[in-house]
Amino acid sequence: MMNFSKKDWWKQAVIYQIYPKSFQDSNGDGIGDLPGILSRLDYLQKLGVDALWLCPVFASPQADNGYDVADYQAIDPMFGSLDDMRTLIREAKARGIGILLDLVLNHTSDQHRWFQAACQSRDNPCHDYYVWRDGEPGVLPNDMRAAFGGPAWTYVPAVGQYYFHQFAPQQPDLNWFNPAVRQELYRMIRFWMEEGVEGFRLDVIDQVAKEPDRKITANGPHLMEFLRELNRETWGGANLVTVGEAWGANLDRARQYSAPDGTVFSMVFQFEQMVLDHTGNKWEPKDFALPQLKESIARWQKGLHGCGWNSLFWNNHDLPRIVSRWGDDGAHRVDSAKALAVALHGLQGTPYIYQGEELGMTNVDFPLEDLRDLESINAYHELIAKGEPEELAMAHIHRMMRDNARTPMQWTAGPNAGFTTGTPWMKLNPNHTQINAEAALADPDSVFYTYQKLIALRKEHPVFVEGDFTLLCPEDKQVFAYLRRGAGQELLAAVNLSGQEAAFDLPEAFRGCTPLLATQGAPRDGVLRPWEAVLWLRSL
Repeated sequence: MMNFSKKDWWKQAVIYQIYPKSFQDSNGDGIGDLPGILSRLDYLQKLGVDALWLCPVFASPQADNGYDVADYQAIDPMFGSLDDMRTLIREAKARGIGILLDLVLNHTSDQHRWFQAACQSRDNPCHDYYVWRDGEPGVLPNDMRAAFGGPAWTYVPAVGQYYFHQFAPQQPDLNWFNPAVRQELYRMIRFWMEEGVEGFRLDVIDQVAKEPDRKITANGPHLMEFLRELNRETWGGANLVTVGEAWGANLDRARQYSAPDGTVFSMVFQFEQMVLDHTGNKWEPKDFALPQLKESIARWQKGLHGCGWNSLFWNNHDLPRIVSRWGDDGAHRVDSAKALAVALHGLQGTPYIYQGEELGMTNVDFPLEDLRDLESINAYHELIAKGEPEELAMAHIHRMMRDNARTPMQWTAGPNAGFTTGTPWMKLNPNHTQINAEAALADPDSVFYTYQKLIALRKEHPVFVEGDFTLLCPEDKQVFAYLRRGAGQELLAAVNLSGQEAAFDLPEAFRGCTPLLATQGAPRDGVLRPWEAVLWLRSL
C-alpha cells in the first residue's frame, strides 16, 4: 500500500488515468460518474495502481468535455456530487490509492460567473480576469488561430472588445497577469487540498503566461515566475504529486519544471515522442522509424536523470490507442500491447496507464455522425475545405482522433460492455465482445496481468526508480533494448517492436540469468519473436 507521506512517493508509483464520462456509469444515464468509479476501486486495486488521475469532473457545459470549467469547486451533476467526491477520495485512500484532479487554469468556460460578469462592463472587476483587446466588429486584433480551428478572438458587442481563446470560443483565456486571478485559483487549489486529494494534473499549464500581442502562447517570459508562485501559494512542501501538461517543453524547460528542489512540479508531460509520426499537424502523417523514437527517449532519460523526473506514457485522453498506432491491433494485438507496456515501464519516471490500456483496447473507425470530439469534427471540415478527398480525410481523422481514447470502458462482453444499463453517451467499440476486463481477469496470460506484474516489479526492485539509462543497438529498426543500472542492480530490457523475428544477442553478463519477465515464455537464444519482450535483472 502506498504511503503518501513518504517523500517523493510518486517516483515509485504508477498512476491510472480515468476519463470519467467513459469509465463506469452507475445510474443508467449513459454517462460515467463518480459512484461508477467507486464501484471499480477493487479492480484498480487488483491492478496495483497507486493513484487515479481524473479528467475534469467540475461543473461544465461540456463544450470541450469538461475542459471548459464553469465552477472549480462544484462537481457537475452528471458525475455526482461533492459528497460523492469525498466518498471516492476516502474509499480510494483506504485502498492505498490517491486521487489526482485535473485543473484547467489557463481558461474557464464562457458560462463561468467571472466571464459572465466580465462581458457586462469594462468597469466590472472580473473584466480584467480575461484577455481583451479593443477592436471593431470584423477587424480582428491579429491573425492568431485557435487550436480547435477558427480565429483566436471573439467579439463581445456589450464591451466593444475581443476576448482571446486559445481553444474553443466557449473557453476564454484567463489573464494571469492580474494578481487577483492567480489568488482566486490558489484559493480553489487549497480547497481541494483540504478535501484530501493527493495531487493535480495541470492542463496546458505552459500557456498561462501568454502574450497574444506578440503571438506568444506557450512559454511566455513570465511563465516560471508564475509557476513558482503557484507552487509557493499551494502545494509547496505538501508532498503532493503534480504534473504539468507542456506540449512546448524541451529538456531545459523540463529540468526547471521538475527540478529536485520541488519549486514547481513533480514532473511534466512532454510530447516529443508523441509527435514523431506526423508533421506537427497531427492530421498530416509522416514516416515513423523506431531509431528516431529510441533516440528521443534516450535523450530524455539521460537528460533528466538526477536533475528532473520523467512522466512515462503512450496513451491519454487526447491520443489514439497505442496498440493501434505503433503496435498491431490485429492478430498480434495481445503480444504488441505487452511489448509496448514492457518497453515503457522499464524506463525511469512515473508510468501512466490510460483506462483500457491494460486490456489492449483499440482505435475505432466511426462515421462522422458518431464522433463526439469538437477538434476532430472541425478538422474534418477543414480538410474537406482544403480539397482533401472524403475517404482520405476520414482516414486521417480515424488515425489520430481523440475519440479513439474516449469510447466507453470495456468491462464485459454483455450489453453496452457493462458500462451502462442505458444508452451510452458515445458508441462502444464493437470489439468489446472479445476485448473486455472480465475476459482479461479470467486469462492468466492477458495484457492485464503483464501490467500488474510491471507495477509490482517497480515497487520490488529499486533499479526501476533509481537506475541510469544506456541505450543498446540504437540503429536497430526492430529492437528497443536498454540497460538500467543503479541501487546495486542492473536491468536489461529487450523488446521486439515489430511483427517479424529480430536478432538479439544477450550480453554475456546476463547469460544464465532467469528472466524477470518474459511475455512469450522462455526466450530463445539470439532471437526475439515478433512483439516479444523480456526483462533480465542481475545484482552488481
